[in-house]
Amino acid sequence: MSVTDTVSSAQVGQASSRGQTAAGSKWKDVTPSTMQILTWQIGLLLGFLALWEIAVSLGWIAVYIYGRPSGIFSKAVELIASGALLRDSALTAFEAISGFIIGTVTGSVLGLALWLSPMGAAVLRPYMIALNGLPKIALAPLVIIWFGIGLGSKIALATLITFIVAMIAAQQGAREVDSDWVKLMRSLGATRFKTWRTVIVPGAMPWIVSAFRLNVGFALIGAVVGEYIASNNGLGYMISYAGTLYDLNTVWLGIAALMVVALLMYAAIDWCEARFMKR
Repeated sequence: MSVTDTVSSAQVGQASSRGQTAAGSKWKDVTPSTMQILTWQIGLLLGFLALWEIAVSLGWIAVYIYGRPSGIFSKAVELIASGALLRDSALTAFEAISGFIIGTVTGSVLGLALWLSPMGAAVLRPYMIALNGLPKIALAPLVIIWFGIGLGSKIALATLITFIVAMIAAQQGAREVDSDWVKLMRSLGATRFKTWRTVIVPGAMPWIVSAFRLNVGFALIGAVVGEYIASNNGLGYMISYAGTLYDLNTVWLGIAALMVVALLMYAAIDWCEARFMKR
């Protein structure tokens, strides 16, 4: 190989290295900042609301079918001033969060515990599948008969819905833990319970956290369905009653309040995950 070839190769390598460095810096620049993301999110929402308001004002869509943002805002001011919106939102949030905590925690613990008893897991599996496939709204009349029309029935319904999801997710997460880790613990003389505590439970946590996120929506479904069927307060009742009156602005306001509750619950889960799991 000649000196010229060597120099040329070195130059090509340096150029390639510079190109990779430049490309790498460009990739880093692509990552958006929190402020950019927030700006786009707010911009999309405001743009959608503006188009909606314009469409109603120009008669492109009927206000009595779709409502209008200005009407929703006016209704929000009215119900916030009277305290009704905050009262109903707090009630629905309490029902959903209570059912979420009870159902998700107990379901996760039972699902993880089934790893300790393969026989128990095999016996319960068809029942778990059947309950998971059953539309939970079908159980709402029974739950209301058992627990009454008060707070208990809404919490019970939210608990029932979230329980089965958490249990199945936790059991599946325990089954998906790398078997090599289990074999290693066995070779070291660890008991089944110690293996469960030190390997299975931590290994199944991603599945359990996913179940927590899924159960935010399911808990709200349980609370709202209970309020639809038998209640005279809460966001579910607000939406249902307003719907019978064709008060679309109140319906949309109730839906927006539910979305805010869901976002706050998701934020709490993200905070707990960052605080306790990523150490």
